[in-house]
Amino acid sequence: MRSRVDVIAGTALVVLWSSGFIGAELGTAEAPAHTLLAWRYLAAAALLIAWCRFRKLTPTWHAIRIHAVLGLFCQFLYLGATITGIGMGVPPGVAALIAALQPLVVAMASSRIFGERVGGRQVLGLVVGIAGVSLVVVGDLSGADLFWPVYLLPAAGMLALSVGTIGQRVLAPKEPIALAMAIQCSISAVGFMTWSALAGDVAPPMTRGFLAAVVWTVVLSTFGAYGAYLFVVRRNGPTRASVLLYLTPPTTMLWALLMFGDEITWLGLGGLVVSAIGVAAYLRGTHVSDGSTGRSAGSTPADPATKCHSPASAASIASSSANATK
Repeated sequence: MRSRVDVIAGTALVVLWSSGFIGAELGTAEAPAHTLLAWRYLAAAALLIAWCRFRKLTPTWHAIRIHAVLGLFCQFLYLGATITGIGMGVPPGVAALIAALQPLVVAMASSRIFGERVGGRQVLGLVVGIAGVSLVVVGDLSGADLFWPVYLLPAAGMLALSVGTIGQRVLAPKEPIALAMAIQCSISAVGFMTWSALAGDVAPPMTRGFLAAVVWTVVLSTFGAYGAYLFVVRRNGPTRASVLLYLTPPTTMLWALLMFGDEITWLGLGGLVVSAIGVAAYLRGTHVSDGSTGRSAGSTPADPATKCHSPASAASIASSSANATK
């Protein structure tokens, strides 16, 4: 019975996390990325604030300042760049693969900033992972009429999330998850609403497609994905959760193929395999380092409640909580 629940929970986590990228393509077919994100975050913030009021959770000014900074990087800049890239033509599966490199980037940065040891296998994993992403992008460019700098948007989003993830460690917030998410979503809602107002398209399209995309991203990508993540972390541990999240790029690619007809090239498939090898090398290096005298970069346990709460994609929590414990 337990194994059946584990399989169901793991499958739900992968599917729900992948839904963030699919929802992005659904929504940007109806409106600009910033308009989709403005109404998504407005709805999510309203629900979270109502819940916090019900639970009598009140933020301090210190908490607001901390999560305003984290929300800027982990949500506003990360999703603003990533979903804008998808709206401009980057396939959801490619964006998911770029985002999946974020834990590796954070581990390497942590070795420089916090002096954590990084093993040779982890360095190799990062290099191989980047090479795999490059192959996927080249394969996608060969079959699409898309200006290559557009692919820098998801990469910029991934780097913004990396900065936010390191920032949360420096700032060390202690607020409950719901309160942290409420602040970050509120900050993001203000940011995206301002962006939309300046662009002159703050009014949402009155179409079923746009409404469906907002509901999709709020229910499935925000609450569903993060809820499934927490369930798996608390039931099976952070390592299983983070490894499962590395399955989101192929899941997203297959989903986009079936739903939107996004082509998967042979070069893209090869890049996906190469990236998987890189991730496996990184995880293996982390396992070996943890079994020795010192921990590798990115392996310090922490409470998930203190992390960047951007449950829109595989990277957002995997990166900031890949080694979290509760």
